[in-house]
Amino acid sequence: MSGGKGPAVAVVGAGAVGGYFGGRLAAAGHDVRFLARGAGLEALRTDGLHVADGAGGWSVPAVRASDDPGELGPVDHVLLCVKTSQLAAALDGIGPLIGPATAVVTVQNGVEAPEQVAAALGRDRVLPGLVRVVAATEGPGRIRHVGPPGALAFAEWDSGTSERVERLRAALRDAGVGVPEPTDVRAELWGKFLLVAPIGSVGAATGATIGELRSRPGTRNLLIAGMREVYETALKLGIGLPADAVERAVELMDRQAPDATSSLQRDVLAGRPSELDAWTGAVVRLAGRAGLAAPVHETLLALLALHQEKAAR
Repeated sequence: MSGGKGPAVAVVGAGAVGGYFGGRLAAAGHDVRFLARGAGLEALRTDGLHVADGAGGWSVPAVRASDDPGELGPVDHVLLCVKTSQLAAALDGIGPLIGPATAVVTVQNGVEAPEQVAAALGRDRVLPGLVRVVAATEGPGRIRHVGPPGALAFAEWDSGTSERVERLRAALRDAGVGVPEPTDVRAELWGKFLLVAPIGSVGAATGATIGELRSRPGTRNLLIAGMREVYETALKLGIGLPADAVERAVELMDRQAPDATSSLQRDVLAGRPSELDAWTGAVVRLAGRAGLAAPVHETLLALLALHQEKAAR
């Protein structure tokens, strides 16, 4: 299926995450096909993909992109890079990308997406994954990346490897992407969720940057309390998080650029469709399933849901 070196990869969603990782692969000469639409598609077709970073940035002037999955054809791997709010629509439209042996890598923030994608496509097609990259779109076809090179971790459901996993890992390493090999991919997903869900919802409720949130005792304590809610929920649901997971998340939070904000915060404050349900809503939902209360996230969900309803009106 590949027209370049390594496996053929379709990137569904050419925003910050899809543009960064797909762009890395394309810049290294791999067969990458972007499924995009609207102004983003037009920009990719006419001007290519541009990523700005601390080193000055890099570009991919010739990008294969279409809004028709049938035109892109079946591939070896699909990087499913849409936000959770766009996941159902994306799954409805990717059928022509799926061949007999195609593997779909989920990279959504949150912990429910792998099962949702498996329910739609079949569990054997899905490789649960997560990304670590600080990037944002600056306009159609233009992305700003800050911090260290991005990393994409994924594995089979049992956290093991396979030929299809190793092929994609090799291509990503060749493209300069970090490829951590998780020993427990579900625990890795929850470890990231533990960090992003409280920061995203508290940031959206306050409009403050990470630097502001972590430097004020009140909001810092609120963030840590929210992390502990996620941690306790994970343990009750049988997720093997390490005993120091909250402390690790706090250390990682303290290393972030002080002016950083989350995608949830930016979307909520801009009145765009957001991942509130997949982040804050999921904490409340899953805590309830575990027989626990999550008062920090319950309060934030009530406030932010009201904010979104008012913005929609």
